[in-house]
Amino acid sequence: MEKNSHYFYVLECRDGTFYAGYTNNIKQRITKHNQGKGAKYTRGRGPVELLFAKEFITKSEALKAEIRFKKFNRKQKENFLIREVSEIDVAAEEFSKK
Repeated sequence: MEKNSHYFYVLECRDGTFYAGYTNNIKQRITKHNQGKGAKYTRGRGPVELLFAKEFITKSEALKAEIRFKKFNRKQKENFLIREVSEIDVAAEEFSKK
C-alpha cells in the first residue's frame, strides 16, 4: 500500500449504524476499529465491516468526501451505498488481496 494513498471509507457497525472515516492505510485502520482502538464511536460497536472505500489522490479530497457523507441522513447514506455497490465489491475485493 502506497504511503500517498488517501481513503474515505464507510463501515457498518454491529448495531447496524454507519461510521465514515479517513485513513491512509485501510487494512490497519479497520484492524484498529475491530480491536477497540479506533474511533470512539466504533468502540463497543464492533466488529465492524467495510462497506465502501474510495481512494483519492489528496487527503483534502478524501476528507471532503467524508464530510459530504456525514451530512447525509440515514436514507441518503443507504442510497449512496446502493449506488456505489459495484465499487463496494471492487474495493472489498481489492483490499482483501492486499
